[in-house]
Amino acid sequence: MNATPISLVIFDCDGVLVDSEPLALRLLLQTLAEAGVELAPEEAYEAFLGKSLATVCGILRRDYGVDVDAAALERMRARLNAAIREELRPIPGIADTLAKLSHRVCVASSSQVERIRLSLAVTGLERFFGDDVFSATMVARGKPAPDLFLFAAQRMHAAPEHCMVVEDSPAGVTAAREAGMQVLGFTGGSHAQAATHREKLRALRPTGVFDDMAALPGLLAGLEKDRKVS
Repeated sequence: MNATPISLVIFDCDGVLVDSEPLALRLLLQTLAEAGVELAPEEAYEAFLGKSLATVCGILRRDYGVDVDAAALERMRARLNAAIREELRPIPGIADTLAKLSHRVCVASSSQVERIRLSLAVTGLERFFGDDVFSATMVARGKPAPDLFLFAAQRMHAAPEHCMVVEDSPAGVTAAREAGMQVLGFTGGSHAQAATHREKLRALRPTGVFDDMAALPGLLAGLEKDRKVS
């Protein structure tokens, strides 16, 4: 496999660094039920996984005829923040993996900055990223548009072709490919265990798909080795 050098690894947050997707989905479904809309978890994952709150609200208006008001969104944020403080756990092995990586790293997530930082603080991961945290609220278009990844690369002074993105959602993999970056699909989160989820990621032709975060340093080393001998 031919690959360009990797100078920056860009991590999504939810479902990649922290196992937050089930928490977020539970509270989104609760908010929708209070608005009179009942969705199955599978349908909600299909429609909303990896997308910003603004994009989710747009989909709800367009496809479901639901306009979630500001008060409902604020209640959902407060409930989610409380759940993050009480229940959130890091992805198994992620701290050891981050400690082993020799590459520069940053976070680029569809969540709001406050939620990203809270998630990193609760799980003890903030020390690995410092101020290098980027949110879809900082760009015009969220995933699956490439804007967020391109913005992160620009702020980190890295060429897109030298970036490796680690993503768990089809929207994120699509965004990374549209940005001209390499991307690894991660299926180790508790929401991503179904074979259909892996198949959806593979269908988007990422650089690879893996389910154990401890394998990431070896995968990156293998790609760099392949580049050197190709």
